[in-house]
Amino acid sequence: MADKKFVQDIDSGEVIVAKAKDFWEKYNKPLMIVSVAVIVLVGGWYVYQNYFKNPKELKAAEVMFKAEDYYRQDSIQLALNGDGQNFGFLKVIDKYGGTEAGNLANFYAGDCYIKLNENEKAIKYLKKFSSSSKPIQARAYKLLADAYGDMGNNKDAFDYYKKAGHHFEKDETNSAESLFMAAYLAQRSLNDNKSAIALYKEIKEKFPRTEHARDADNYLAQMGVYSTEK
Repeated sequence: MADKKFVQDIDSGEVIVAKAKDFWEKYNKPLMIVSVAVIVLVGGWYVYQNYFKNPKELKAAEVMFKAEDYYRQDSIQLALNGDGQNFGFLKVIDKYGGTEAGNLANFYAGDCYIKLNENEKAIKYLKKFSSSSKPIQARAYKLLADAYGDMGNNKDAFDYYKKAGHHFEKDETNSAESLFMAAYLAQRSLNDNKSAIALYKEIKEKFPRTEHARDADNYLAQMGVYSTEK
């Protein structure tokens, strides 16, 4: 019995080997092509990351340093356009637009243009910006709302104030401020008392310790809504 089982095992092994050979004869070329493609892709990704992308990211951050310094000093024109030796945000965007620094330069440029009261340009750059950082993205939405509001586009300002207020609610002060601005626009500019009341109540419920929650009570009272009403 042991010998018979041994023979059967040998036969089974030979069958497996034969099938493997047959499979390899049929598919060796496609498998080699796929293997080479994977090697090329992985190698290409490694080369791109380590010899192109990462150095470009570091260079972009380096050249933007002076523009950020001017921004902190409130030297808006120098921050935007540079000083002849150092890049401003606009040059960083032009030369390093695909980098993280280039993306952040859009945010800075948008804020600079708001300070210069050039709101159309501010909107252009702020809409190019996006961030996984919720506090920074909420700030960008609020800046967009400010720009639209300054242009008299109250509907878009209302929408972006709401986005800003809801995007990062852990920041109670700024969230309450943005929602309050949305409520105020709804009440005073858009004749949308329903939305205004809902937003004032939301501020009271979500951010009761903020100054804007206390202000919301006053506006609800002015609109004939009991301030204790939820």
